[in-house]
Amino acid sequence: MKLKMSDIARMAGVSKAAVSFALNGKPGVSEETRKKIFKVIKEQGYEPLRSHKKGGVRKLASISLIIIHDKDGMMSRNYASLPFFDTLVSSLTQNIGGFGGQLQIYRLDINHLQDDLKRENSLLQSKASIVLATDLNKEQVKLINQKLKNVIFIDNYFQDVNADFVSIDNFQGAYQAGKYIISKGYRKIGYVASNHIVSNFKQRRDGFKQALDEQGIELPPEFVFGLNPTELRGTLPQFIHLNKVYPEVFFCENDYMALRLLKELNRQKVKIPEEVAIMGFDDIFEDTMVTPELTTMHVPIVQIVTQAINQIQNKVADKKWLPQKCFISTKLVKRESL
Repeated sequence: MKLKMSDIARMAGVSKAAVSFALNGKPGVSEETRKKIFKVIKEQGYEPLRSHKKGGVRKLASISLIIIHDKDGMMSRNYASLPFFDTLVSSLTQNIGGFGGQLQIYRLDINHLQDDLKRENSLLQSKASIVLATDLNKEQVKLINQKLKNVIFIDNYFQDVNADFVSIDNFQGAYQAGKYIISKGYRKIGYVASNHIVSNFKQRRDGFKQALDEQGIELPPEFVFGLNPTELRGTLPQFIHLNKVYPEVFFCENDYMALRLLKELNRQKVKIPEEVAIMGFDDIFEDTMVTPELTTMHVPIVQIVTQAINQIQNKVADKKWLPQKCFISTKLVKRESL
C-alpha cells in the first residue's frame, strides 16, 4: 500500500502543508519539523505518487501557486495553519505530483504587489499559475491577470472581471444554511460576521439574508457581532460574557468563529443546542473535536483543486480558450450543535 502525504503528516504529527513545504524545499517550516518529516519519509520509504497520462492533453511540468499575504486580512502571518490552506496545498501537491509535475509556491505581499511581481522573474516566466485570491480586490486581480500567463484565481470571484475563477458558491451555501435553520423552527436568529471584509463573506451575508427575507425574518442588531475569522482563541464581545438573553440560534460565517462561540457558551454552561444552537461554515477537522459536534456547510476543497487544475491544463493547451468562471456548491453537514 503506497503512503499518501496525509499519512506522512499524521506520522510526523504535522500538517499536510508542512510536509508539502518540506518536500518542495520551501520556507514555512522549522528545521526541527523538516528533520522530523524526512525521518518519517526515510523510515517509511515514501515516494510521491506518479501516474503519467498517456495521450490527451499534455500535462504541465510545473504549476505555480501564488499566495497573496495580507497582514490585516485572511491570509495573515498565520495563514499556513488555516485548515483551508493546509488542505489546498496538500491536495495540489498530490494532484500535480500524480502526473509527474511539481508545485512551485510563491508568496507575494498584497501591499507591494506590483513590485513583487516585477522582482519574481521565475514567476513571470511561469507557464501556468493558480492564485489564492481570498484577500484580493478587483484591481489586484486585474493586475495579476495582466502580468502573468495562464492564471486561475481560486477562492474569490468578480462578475465583471474577464478572468478565470474557481470558487465556492458562497451565496448558495449561506442561503441553504438559512433555509435549514428556518426549517428547524428557529425565528430568533443571531449572526456572527467576520471583521475582515472579503468577497466570500459578503456573498455569505447576501445568501443568508435572502433566506431570512423570504420568510419575513429580521436579524435583531443586538444579536449581530463580528469576530476575527482566523483565530480560535481570543475575547468575545461583552454581550456574550454578560448578557444571558441569547437568540435561539447563531449562524457564524466560518467555523473558527463558531467554535470560539461554542467553547465560550459551554464554559458558561449554556446548553447547546437546547438553549442556543450554533451553525458554522467550512467543515474543518476541528468541528468533530468539540462537544457537541458542529453543524456546518461542507466546502469541497479537493473538488476546487481538481477543477482548477483541469481548467488550467485546458487553458494552456487551447489558444482559443475563453475565460471561465466556475462555482462549486457546498453541502449541509448535520451534527449535534443544531
